[in-house]
Amino acid sequence: MERSDLLIIGAGPGGYETAVEAAAHGKTVTLIERDLAGGTCLNRGCIPTKALCRSAEAAMTIAAAEEFGLSSVTATVDFPAVMERKNRIVSELREGVGTLLKTVNVIKGEARFKSPSVVEVDGIEYTAPEIIIATGSAPTLLPVEGKELCMTSDEILSLEKLPASLCVIGGGVIGMEFASIFAAFGVEVTVVEYCKEILPPFDAEIAKRLRMSLKRRGINVITGAEVKSITEGPVVHYSVKGKEKTVEAETVLMAVGRKPVIPEGLADAGVVINRGAVCVNDDMSVIFEEGREPSDVRLYAIGDVNGRCMLAHAAVMHGKVALGLARLTDVIPSAVFTSPECAMVGLTEEKCIELGRNIRIGKATFRANGKALAMGEPEGVAKVIVDADTDEILGCHICGAHAADLVQEVATAMQSGLKSSAIRSTVHAHPTLGEVVLAAMPE
Repeated sequence: MERSDLLIIGAGPGGYETAVEAAAHGKTVTLIERDLAGGTCLNRGCIPTKALCRSAEAAMTIAAAEEFGLSSVTATVDFPAVMERKNRIVSELREGVGTLLKTVNVIKGEARFKSPSVVEVDGIEYTAPEIIIATGSAPTLLPVEGKELCMTSDEILSLEKLPASLCVIGGGVIGMEFASIFAAFGVEVTVVEYCKEILPPFDAEIAKRLRMSLKRRGINVITGAEVKSITEGPVVHYSVKGKEKTVEAETVLMAVGRKPVIPEGLADAGVVINRGAVCVNDDMSVIFEEGREPSDVRLYAIGDVNGRCMLAHAAVMHGKVALGLARLTDVIPSAVFTSPECAMVGLTEEKCIELGRNIRIGKATFRANGKALAMGEPEGVAKVIVDADTDEILGCHICGAHAADLVQEVATAMQSGLKSSAIRSTVHAHPTLGEVVLAAMPE
């Protein structure tokens, strides 16, 4: 049996960064990965989609060249070249992950739990006093007839030819990013979303602003729509306000969420699994059924597999918590890399009202910002919510250029326990987009 101080299953951001961190602190670490280092984020998620976002942004900039005083500027989308650029970026970063893992014993193969403390890979057993499960998540499909005619976010990242039309089922983060990307490449895009608004976790006002912006770009967004089936064509059949309707497209992307990947044998080991996710305590330790907690191992689950927050940076934070190097925080920014971008941290206005918080809200538009106008990015708004009694920052929600970068200032302030007055009293460089956040801070 192979032994080490720490055994980690899954080499996504949570797994590999935790492995490197533990090795740097003197632990012997074994890391098991069945596929490619970097996990979904690097290979089929965050990074490849951001590479496509950049190509889409370049296409939109060229299309608007006359607005900047440049005439007779034209370009066509070379989709194979776009995908090749994406592949090069992913490959380069994957090599970087391999370099980081030089001090870690990396095992290639499928991990199976024989007991809470013993994991088997290709007939070889591995054990450690501490085991971290970081197996991530996989795309899920609606249980409707014809779902096999749809692509998931995995398959669409391997497209070889740009489709003439695309129907996206699901108006969440993944669906809206692909809708934005393919629309920029000249594809006719329709989004079919079950909820009354896109981006359900986001502040409703920000989600609506993004939806209206995307509609102005020619993306057809249908909300409150329930998909019934997909038939050959492919044709998406859905109902909205009691009426049966259809959308025909060359390609259909189903982006309706992700489900945790549970290693084989884990449930048999007595681990509590709720709604498909491994249940954990706030220190990321796994919760066992009563009377079945082992005495010879400390088991942890981090990232998507525990279902708490399905974001790569949350998985990294969870890993630090499991190692005892950080405390759990709920100040976790999230972003949607559409055009324009959306980003948020903290509570939405709807949640504050639900909790009965006495709040003040400040807003500032990008149209009133000199840098945004100079960039040709006047569309957008920043919204900040503070506690009216304590001046505590409760949330920040942004739709506009570089929203993902702008929200980080507020996330840092929230994590540090700073009041909104701290940002209001900080001199912000002019002209910068950061002034939008400053202007949104309520007095």
